[in-house]
Amino acid sequence: MALRADQASRAFIKLSLQLQGLIHGRLWLQVIVGMVAGIGVGTLIGPTVGLVNAKTASIIGNWLALPGQLFLLIVQMIVMPLVFASVIRGLAAGGKGAQLRRMGGRIAAYFVATSATAITIGLAVTLLIQPGRTLDSALVKKAIGSGSGMVVTQLKNNNATLPSFGELPQKLLTVLPANPLTSMVEGQMLQVILFAIIVGAALVSMVPAQAKPLLDLLGSLQEVCMTIVKVAMRLAPFAVFGLLAQLTTKIGLSMLLGMGVYVGTVLIGLALLVCVYLTILWVATRTNPVRFLRATREVLLLAFSTSSSAAVMPLTLKTVEEKLNVKPAVSQFVIPLGTTINMDGTALYQGVAAIFLAQVFGVQLGVGAMLLIIITAVGASIGSPGTPGVGVVVLSLVLGSVGIPVAGIALIMGVDRLLDMSRTAVNVMGDMVASTVMARWTGESMESIGIAPQAVVKT
Repeated sequence: MALRADQASRAFIKLSLQLQGLIHGRLWLQVIVGMVAGIGVGTLIGPTVGLVNAKTASIIGNWLALPGQLFLLIVQMIVMPLVFASVIRGLAAGGKGAQLRRMGGRIAAYFVATSATAITIGLAVTLLIQPGRTLDSALVKKAIGSGSGMVVTQLKNNNATLPSFGELPQKLLTVLPANPLTSMVEGQMLQVILFAIIVGAALVSMVPAQAKPLLDLLGSLQEVCMTIVKVAMRLAPFAVFGLLAQLTTKIGLSMLLGMGVYVGTVLIGLALLVCVYLTILWVATRTNPVRFLRATREVLLLAFSTSSSAAVMPLTLKTVEEKLNVKPAVSQFVIPLGTTINMDGTALYQGVAAIFLAQVFGVQLGVGAMLLIIITAVGASIGSPGTPGVGVVVLSLVLGSVGIPVAGIALIMGVDRLLDMSRTAVNVMGDMVASTVMARWTGESMESIGIAPQAVVKT
């Protein structure tokens, strides 16, 4: 008996060593292990299995999520200085003003086109599957009646209102930062990027000798930020484990299953959008999609688990430059800008959610309403922060524009975290694809540095 126990112990130790050897040096695999383990632990202590009572489960979940919260705080701490330095140096590396204007116009048109495509995919998939028809409208209205006031109050506190036509000029003026330092402190990403673009454009027009000291200083700031990121990445597997454990502890698996058709509709739409991205990538750059996914898997998994495109932006920049071989002249301009205004996954989600709730509440939407949803979703996604949960607030704008009850958001809030994780990963993929495409279109392509497209994304 003792011999068998000793053999079992040795076999377990051998298996553990093999697993450690397999995982060592592969962040993407460590993140996957953390995801699976987190969901498993959350299921055991959460409402699905219920090994402990709800209060104890909540306390355990909060402690398990501590490394994840710490990871997010560390990375978000350096996002603003990294964005500021990256945009300016990206513009300065781009050279002449005519080239900058050409890249700016192309990337703006690209972002608008892909956002409109994303939300159109969302509308088409939802109209085809009709997930709202699977729920009883009367029961839904009764169920969310007590919670609707809380939802509306929460949305009002987030200032989720569309400006009137008369207020629009004043709203447009607030886009430019009157005090750039205040914008940095308050985390107003769009204002910081615009200020950085103005400074970068001014540096391009200056004598190189006069611009060099500031560019060198910003280069040092970039290196400091990336060094902090390298240290923080050691927490990534533990962060993923804790965040997913806390999530599963709170909502359990039953909530996810109850809204399965709606969740499946969003995921199908996002999968189709990924196919569109990979098609664009292949047609525009002849980059192998499989190799692209292999090179970017760490970023995508981390974006999925943190639900924050802003938090993973440093790693996105590093991956685009080192594994996709996109020059800083493109990557350091497109990635920070895309993190702020290129929310294709979020736009698709808003389209699906709007049609879903319209079906649940029996609201008839014509072609005009569909177009209004597209315009509102694309416009509302521009400048929205790349942080967890912002999609729900932005969704209220879309619902209000076509007369769908905003209180219906209470119905989808339970599964929003899972969908937030998924659409964040798609948002980040969209930024990386945009960088690769812009590198080809602006002459900063793979061939210009002597690397064949098929070899660009080897790991």
